[in-house]
Amino acid sequence: MDAEELIAATEGLEVDDLADLIGDLPETVNQQVLRSMDAQDRDRLTAVLAYEADSAGGIMNLDTVSVRPDVTLEVVLRYLRMRGELPDRTDRLFVVNRYDQYLGALDITKLLTDEPERTVGESLDATVAGISPDTPASEVAKLFEDRDLVSAAVVSEDGRLLGRITIDDVVDVIREEAD
Repeated sequence: MDAEELIAATEGLEVDDLADLIGDLPETVNQQVLRSMDAQDRDRLTAVLAYEADSAGGIMNLDTVSVRPDVTLEVVLRYLRMRGELPDRTDRLFVVNRYDQYLGALDITKLLTDEPERTVGESLDATVAGISPDTPASEVAKLFEDRDLVSAAVVSEDGRLLGRITIDDVVDVIREEAD
């Protein structure tokens, strides 16, 4: 493929998928791809590329939805309606404080079934541990299997929410290991 076709093929890819691909492209095409991206996506791609490809940080998505613990479930529902759509495979929202410190997860089921006047802090599951970005991808796959996860938070050493890993990313890891 020529450079223009490669750039066109990268449009619309999720950042984690683009991070997997960009290492296999010629440097000149990489530069063109980066120039064709908006600043936010370029920053996201740079964040993912900062981690080893076979680590939690390397396979994470940056399309997380986070909420604060002091707002009511009703406010969260209004916020989600205003957003219009959720990222694929969103089974939980991640709860963070004002400094983006990860506090736990709010399952969508709980959001829909708890009383709307309850706060996120009252409904969150603080036992849902985050995954370090340096965790090997094979270990992430084992965690997903052991905990029956659909998604999990990726949390920095200092407790900040960085992104999330979804089951489709884990399936890719399992396929690669099988090959």
